Amino acid sequence: MTELERLCIDAVRVLSMDAVQKANSGHPGTPMALAPAGYTLFTRHLKHHPANPAWPDRDRFVLSVGHASMLLYSLLHLSGYDLSIDEIEAFRQWDSRTPGHPEVGHTPGVETTTGPLGAGASNSVGMALAERWLAERFNRPGHTIVDHHTIAFCSDGDLMEGISHEAAALAGHQRLGKLIWVFDDNEITIEGRTNLSTSTDQGARFAAYGWHVLRVDDGNDLDALDRAFEEAKAETDRPTLIVLKTVIGWGSPAKADSAAAHGAPLGVDEVRATKNNIGYPSLEPFHVDDRARQAWLAAGERGRALEADWVERFDRYRAEYPELAREFDRSVVHRRLPEGWADDIPDLAGKDDATRSSSGKVLNGLAGRVPELIGGSADLGGSNKTDIAGGGSLLAESPGGRVIHFGIREHAMGGVMNGMALHGGVRPFGGTFLIFSDYMRPAIRLAALMKTPVTYVFTHDSIGLGEDGPTHQPIEQLMALRMIPNLMDLRPADPEEVGVAWQVALERTDGPAFLALTRQKVPALDRSQLASAEGLRRGGYVLAEADGDSPEVILLASGSEVSIALDARGRLQKQGVPTRVVSLPSWFLFSQQEASWREAVLPSAVTARVSLEAGSTFGWERWIGAMGTSVGIDRFGASAPHERLYHEFGVTADAVVDAALRIRAAG
Repeated sequence: MTELERLCIDAVRVLSMDAVQKANSGHPGTPMALAPAGYTLFTRHLKHHPANPAWPDRDRFVLSVGHASMLLYSLLHLSGYDLSIDEIEAFRQWDSRTPGHPEVGHTPGVETTTGPLGAGASNSVGMALAERWLAERFNRPGHTIVDHHTIAFCSDGDLMEGISHEAAALAGHQRLGKLIWVFDDNEITIEGRTNLSTSTDQGARFAAYGWHVLRVDDGNDLDALDRAFEEAKAETDRPTLIVLKTVIGWGSPAKADSAAAHGAPLGVDEVRATKNNIGYPSLEPFHVDDRARQAWLAAGERGRALEADWVERFDRYRAEYPELAREFDRSVVHRRLPEGWADDIPDLAGKDDATRSSSGKVLNGLAGRVPELIGGSADLGGSNKTDIAGGGSLLAESPGGRVIHFGIREHAMGGVMNGMALHGGVRPFGGTFLIFSDYMRPAIRLAALMKTPVTYVFTHDSIGLGEDGPTHQPIEQLMALRMIPNLMDLRPADPEEVGVAWQVALERTDGPAFLALTRQKVPALDRSQLASAEGLRRGGYVLAEADGDSPEVILLASGSEVSIALDARGRLQKQGVPTRVVSLPSWFLFSQQEASWREAVLPSAVTARVSLEAGSTFGWERWIGAMGTSVGIDRFGASAPHERLYHEFGVTADAVVDAALRIRAAG
């Protein structure tokens, strides 16, 4: 290691120590240990251009060990990204661009939001999968315009989390040769040595998954790191795990190689002692030697030539393949849907059907017009109706397929979908039963936080699935998902609402959406007598108005229960009770409507309201108010045909009528 290389690496260590110390919170030890690996990657191997973080053919770098965020911020700042020293000094402070854990869209150069361990690792699999799919779609002989790697830094904690097992197994099976994980094997977690909780041979584990496994025994050995990255990039048929032995808090006289360096500032005195110990030229906080700064910036500038070369090659590609180039611009660069993308959605009016079946028909209508729409299911394609007819399986031997077999790996499916969407150029979807959304909830939450446009197809959305019983019957899941900020819920009432729901989901570019769909058939609503299904776009709308007079009772329902509400309305009307039915397929969309629309749909003067949904009643008070009542299920389900279950649990028109009459009498 030359003196200049040492200064460059130590600049990362010092910025990380000082930022954590000034914030009086954070994780200094891992950035100090991984500084040489970060330096080697960013200056010698990573294909990136700090002046254009959105360059489509850049390598993707994922810091899955998100608590080591100061490593990433230091690398970005020194390389020349739009991240000033003032932002480094404002680490973890209000309104800074350097939050405690990296957040995509918040800091230039950050590819994904990490912090929940294992999440970034799964995202990286999605990014690598998207890269390979786009290469298959767009590259032509003599014209390689999609050709980049995805590199993730992972910790012991990342590899302990279950999602890493799911994602790594999928990556190995898919033989993602442009995926590289660097495992920071420092043998330290917050509680102490890793041997307190694990004895896994990670290299053997990944070899069993079909990964190419390399080892670097000294985290400060730049030549060994360089060779490992070169060998990893040369391996094209398997993902690579580099097992990197490091010393957490390297350089700290008192805290290196201990849990004390993990999740707390080193302390003012120890920071000074560390700088003296490593021979740093200044004890001043946030000092970067001018020679090191210039060397870092020069390394970052090499990306300008790399991008310029790509632009020149793309111009030649455009001349020879103008249609493909236009498609690349549309789907990858601008991420726009094609013209006429919804034109082949089938007419589903008047056809009784399970909404999951309607969804499958709509999906296939969309797939013919939206070539970047790819996805699949957690081994439930036939049940979720998520197969694309003629799309082919997306496998190592058929990388251009459109049907992804995620396997029984819901959490990884969610993380992989996030990575695909973040990469760009594809619109991913994934299906499972609504009950198993619990397995992937952390990934759904991150999708909402990151504003990734992914679509979840959650079928078997109530006790209506029947005989599988309470283990498979969602009760609280729908309401729990509605509680996630920025997650769009869509629970369509009939086949026509399904078609609109899919359009709304794909039109969304600033967050995820889920469709909650039935296993059992639901009646096609007679729209000649009812409001158009386009009302779904508002989240809630008056489906059936009270006959003659203003409503005295309002019935609110979603999904499969809307038809029951309509039945109850008919009975109430016959008893002389003017009754309105409101279809409320999306709480998210309805809450975003102007106050005048919400008041028109749910006039405050009408306090006699009954909600109906085959799930938890918790939360419905938001729409029915203090005077309203809910017909629903606040206990676990049972195993029986769905008709019997609806009767036994009181999710019936009779129950709704009784509730409405009681409220009306009390009011």
